[in-house]
Amino acid sequence: MAGLKRIGVFGGAFDPPHVAHHTLARAAIDQFKLDALHIVPTGSAWHKTRTLSAAHHRVAMAQLAFADLAQAFIDTREIERSGVSYTLDTLQELRKEQPQAQLYLFIGQDQAQSFESWHRWQDILEIAQLVVAQRPSESPDAGQWQNGGLLNVQRLAMPALQVSATHVRQCIAQGQSTDAYLLSQVRRYIDQHRLY
Repeated sequence: MAGLKRIGVFGGAFDPPHVAHHTLARAAIDQFKLDALHIVPTGSAWHKTRTLSAAHHRVAMAQLAFADLAQAFIDTREIERSGVSYTLDTLQELRKEQPQAQLYLFIGQDQAQSFESWHRWQDILEIAQLVVAQRPSESPDAGQWQNGGLLNVQRLAMPALQVSATHVRQCIAQGQSTDAYLLSQVRRYIDQHRLY
């Protein structure tokens, strides 16, 4: 991984990874000409109220979901980290590993709304360029969020996809089709391991 100059970070529970995750990853790689995109499954998440699926399942599903993106790399450091895991820790580690690289942190509009509640969010902005995924249907200030005027946020344009992991899990639990939401290899894995 030496010599990379433009590195993206895209974290999440990926429980399961769905088409919107894949679309965001592809858009990030293309729009920001990334040399690598670290897909970072959540470890012990301070903000999650429900119990996540076992880490090895979420990693395996992510590997299947992003396998066709050459620049995507499933980064398990947050799962391997003991205790509560913060995005800042991951960015600081990447900065040490790649001191010359430009780091980009990709988050969704929903995450942007609560960004000020993130652990040491001001420090995150010092380390990485924050990029918020914005659907074309949203106006530039849709759901505008404030962070004390320190805003240097870039936008990631991506198609409108009405899908959430919660909805996907509900569909699976109810025996409904997920063809519009999941890549087939991810659904096969879920069925094989009887997840959700």
